[in-house]
Amino acid sequence: MITPRDRTASRCPDTAEGGIRHDHAHPSYPREARAAGPVPPRAGRRRAGVPYPDRLGADIDALDDTALRALAARTTVFAKVNPVQKARIVRALQAGGHTVGFLGDGINDAAALRDADVGISVDTAVDIAKESADIILLEKDLTVLEQGVIQGRTTFGNTIKYIKMTASSNFGNVFSVLVASAFIPFQPMLAIMLLVQNLVYDISQVATPWDRMDEEYLRKPRNWDAKGIFRFMVTIGPVSSVFDISMFLIMWNVFAADSEASQSLFQSGWFIEGLLSQTLIVHMIRTRKIPFIQSRASWPVMVMTVLAVLTGLYLPFSPLAASLGFVALPASYFPWLIGVLLAYCTLTQVVKTWYIRKFNTWL
Repeated sequence: MITPRDRTASRCPDTAEGGIRHDHAHPSYPREARAAGPVPPRAGRRRAGVPYPDRLGADIDALDDTALRALAARTTVFAKVNPVQKARIVRALQAGGHTVGFLGDGINDAAALRDADVGISVDTAVDIAKESADIILLEKDLTVLEQGVIQGRTTFGNTIKYIKMTASSNFGNVFSVLVASAFIPFQPMLAIMLLVQNLVYDISQVATPWDRMDEEYLRKPRNWDAKGIFRFMVTIGPVSSVFDISMFLIMWNVFAADSEASQSLFQSGWFIEGLLSQTLIVHMIRTRKIPFIQSRASWPVMVMTVLAVLTGLYLPFSPLAASLGFVALPASYFPWLIGVLLAYCTLTQVVKTWYIRKFNTWL
């Protein structure tokens, strides 16, 4: 984040823990530039092993783009810089892999505002600065930017969370259907049951945008990683298939649902297990911590989870059961169901711990 003025820099939030570095590009002399923000005195920086960061615009003119990129990475204050030099500093930081925000309100700031990833101005700025900016502040207080960063990271995290949950769940379901179709002489689940299962699950996920993210996740910016989504899908997806197949074996051997005459019992048993596992696994995936103990979802997510579970348990006993192809399940089915779900959550937590250690990432 590059700011040019003391009246705004003094209101900058402490964003060091959020992975945001705060630099100054000031048009005046170094003494005034150092007064523009929270830069430690020269002696303190030397004792801390931090190089003295003040650089003048003339220093920039003497450097090519590669050298400026290295200088910008270790410099906190640039003084006596003109509009072209400000824009070069922005581009140098971008070339070094940074996402750059620039705050300015004058004509001299227009080029840097345009080149920055996020140009920020104020409502009292000159017209060209406001036209070049992406964000216009109505108050001289940058804490709103910190709040925006947190909300942006939360939105991104919830989006990635939903994509990974859905991709891994669908991958596991497809794999389970393929296995069942190869060995079972009837359909493992009717098409109408699959549609109802997906409908209930999708409705429960409506609350995902209102979920909270762990504080550790919000401390640094995240990047879109398509390869990471694929890796997550093929790692976590088959875990659900292990317990789908376990439920197949239970329904086949324990409850004798092994013929076309008893296929409705088999289908009803897998429907409930599939929906409940799909719904509960949301809480396993939404955090890298132990769910419900170290990290709990927001109340909208909890409410929707409970409603989805109750709906899944109720449908085979409801008036709609016959039209949907369900039959009532015996009471002895539910202890098996609880055991399968607990084993599923336990194994998922074990795989999650291994995945985090190996790839140093989760969401």
